[in-house]
Amino acid sequence: MPKHRERLVRTTITLPESLKAKMNGIQVNWSEEIREMISQKVEEEGNADMAEAVILNEKVKQQAPKDWNSLAVIKQWRKRKITSSTHP
Repeated sequence: MPKHRERLVRTTITLPESLKAKMNGIQVNWSEEIREMISQKVEEEGNADMAEAVILNEKVKQQAPKDWNSLAVIKQWRKRKITSSTHP
């Protein structure tokens, strides 16, 4: 059950008649069960995407050169941005 109550929306699923008949014989809150299953699947997919992003980031990550001055580079790009925005 969610910690805070969010507005619920209705959606429809299509099931075989035989499965629906079996579901009717079981005392379960099917809406809650299906919401939980969908939430878990969405979370798993999000975690998989995050894991893939971390792996890709590690593959392309490089050490900065020894004499790298990130502050100077940032100032240079900011100066370029200001110059380009003032001159069309």
